[in-house]
Amino acid sequence: MAFKAMIFLLVSLLLVTTKVRSLSHTHVSSNEDTDLPVKVPAPVTAPLPAPTTAPKFSPVVSLNACPGLCGFRCSKHSKFDHCMRACKTCCQRCRCVPPSTYGNKEMCGKCYAEMKTHNDEYKCP
Repeated sequence: MAFKAMIFLLVSLLLVTTKVRSLSHTHVSSNEDTDLPVKVPAPVTAPLPAPTTAPKFSPVVSLNACPGLCGFRCSKHSKFDHCMRACKTCCQRCRCVPPSTYGNKEMCGKCYAEMKTHNDEYKCP
């Protein structure tokens, strides 16, 4: 029984001394750390649009060349006659037909690329 009492006293003494040491080593925080100004992130600005460049090929087409250029443009289209009718209209108004059978509308400028039908669909093939 005396042995158990000795162990109990020893453990109690160790606990008390560790608590006393931890109290003596506490760090008192100062207000200097909290008074630092907070950096505000810079506002995000939208990137500038890329400068537009001139088309790489001559967009001016004579009215006599429209059927031939539109024939090539519409050659792989599933509705050839419909494509030809729209392409000829666009060629006459904008004086341009893009190269290849699909895409490259930006080479003819806004007139060809942004022309729309009454249903607000893009007209030029």
